[in-house]
Amino acid sequence: MNEMISLILIGISLSLDAFSLALSFGTNEIENKYEFMLSLIVGIFHFFMPLIGLSIGKLILNLLNVDPNILIGIILLFLAFTMIKDMFTNDNYCFSKTFMGMILFAFSVSFDSFSTGIGLYAITDNIYLASIIFSFFSFSFTYLGMIIGKYAKKRLGKIAEIIGVIILLFVGIMYLCK
Repeated sequence: MNEMISLILIGISLSLDAFSLALSFGTNEIENKYEFMLSLIVGIFHFFMPLIGLSIGKLILNLLNVDPNILIGIILLFLAFTMIKDMFTNDNYCFSKTFMGMILFAFSVSFDSFSTGIGLYAITDNIYLASIIFSFFSFSFTYLGMIIGKYAKKRLGKIAEIIGVIILLFVGIMYLCK
């Protein structure tokens, strides 16, 4: 029972960055099919990343010789600056609507589950159950963040977009400072 509670809490914590970033993406009036598709891709990434982290994570981090937090921070700041540019050019932000944009988003919010996978055997022997739990929460939190972001956009307009950019900048800087 304690193992299950631990896995649920880890799943929630791994999903919070996806939730906060989905809030900012939701402010960009993304259609429902893209909200669902992005959430599904994030969920799939959160299923496979711990498994990959478990099997080859230490090897890859040693070969790259780069702190994964720096990589994630750079990706998030790039997304934030792209949103800022689009706000001033009155372009609708559509980076997340492209397949590559969705993959980049999913990778950036799933990399923490990759590193969690490295030590997952210390928590549980049931690795697949852990991955399913991580996947479920990340899908749910991403979708919920998109819906709340869309609602905030309708209520707050441009202020919601600015809040979304601030969230991206904050999370990106937070990863760079880890």
